[in-house]
Amino acid sequence: MSIENPDLHYIQRCIHLAQKAIGHTYPNPMVGAVIVHQGNIIGEGYHHKAGEAHAEINAINAVKQPELLPEATIYVSLEPCSHFGKTPPCALKLKEIGFKRVVIGAMDSHEKVNGKGEKILEEAGIEVISGVLEKECQELNKRFFTYHQKQRPFIILKWAESADGFIDQDFKPTIISNPLASQWVHRLRANENAILVGTQTALTDNPSLTVRHIEGNNPVRILIDFDLKVPTHFNIFNAEAPTLIFNGVKNEVNGHLKYIKIEREHFLEQLMQHLHQEQIQSIIIEGGKHTLEQFIHAHLWDEAFVIKNQNLILKHGTPAPKLHLAPNKTETIRDNTIEFYYNEV
Repeated sequence: MSIENPDLHYIQRCIHLAQKAIGHTYPNPMVGAVIVHQGNIIGEGYHHKAGEAHAEINAINAVKQPELLPEATIYVSLEPCSHFGKTPPCALKLKEIGFKRVVIGAMDSHEKVNGKGEKILEEAGIEVISGVLEKECQELNKRFFTYHQKQRPFIILKWAESADGFIDQDFKPTIISNPLASQWVHRLRANENAILVGTQTALTDNPSLTVRHIEGNNPVRILIDFDLKVPTHFNIFNAEAPTLIFNGVKNEVNGHLKYIKIEREHFLEQLMQHLHQEQIQSIIIEGGKHTLEQFIHAHLWDEAFVIKNQNLILKHGTPAPKLHLAPNKTETIRDNTIEFYYNEV
C-alpha cells in the first residue's frame, strides 16, 4: 500500500499512540514514536508513565531486527529529550544508533530541551525534519505547552446549568447532569491535574472533588478560602487526595493538606504563580458562580465545558455564568448537551 505523504501518516500514528497514556504521564508530556524501514513499521511505542522509558526507547526495544535501525527513520510526536532526568537523553540514544532520518512533530518548549535535542541529532549528521503536524502535536500536549510557555496551568472552566440558565434551584445543591454526563465529568477529572472550588461551593455542596463512576486518579484539590470558613471535617479535607488551601491567614503543611497564604488583591496572579511552583499543569475550575466569573472576566481560561439539561426548568436560583461566545462544538448525551468553548486569546 502506497502512502501519499508518509511523514504525515506516521506522525499521525505517533499521536494515536501517545493518546493511549492520557492522564498517566504527568509531569511529562504524552509522546508516541514509530520506526519505519523501507515503508514498513518495524517498531513503535509510547511513553506510558513518568519515570519509565520514553516513547523512542520503547519503539527501539520493539524492533526485532535492530540491525535495520541505522537505515530506518524514527518518527516522534515531540522533540527527543536532551537532558538527564529519571531516564537518559533520548537524543543521545538516537545519535548512538545513527538513524538515517528523524522526523519530529513539535519542538519541546521545556527550557531543558527546546531545540537542543534537534541540535544533537543534526550535529551527528542525521537528517532532521521538524514541524510535521505541529499544531496537532501541540494540541496533544496543550497542558504541557501552556505550563511551560505561559508559566501557569492549562485552565478549564466547567459548570452545569438548567434549560432556563440556573446552576441550582433556590440556591440549594441541585442535580442537573444526567448519569452519563456525570460520568463524562469524572473522566475529565481523572485526566486533569487539579480541580478548584471557592468557599461558597465548598460550604453549600460539601463536595469530595474525587473521581467516582470510573477508574482514575483523583486530582489535586484546590480550595480558595480566604477566611478559612470551611470546617475541616468537610469532605474536601479528607485524605483521598492532596489538597491546597489558598487563604489569607497562614502558611502551613499538615499531612496531605497545604495552606498557602495569598492576598485578596491580584489573587489570580498570585494563584497562577503558586500553582506553577506546585507543578500543576492543568486545572478544572468547578465553581461556584463568583469563582468562575473571576476567571472569565480576567480572560484567564483555555477551554470551557458547559453541560445543559434541556428538560430541566428551575425558575429560581443562582444564574449560570455567561461566556458571551458561540460554542466551538456541541455533543449530546441523552437529554444533556455539552457545549465546548475554546479561548483563542
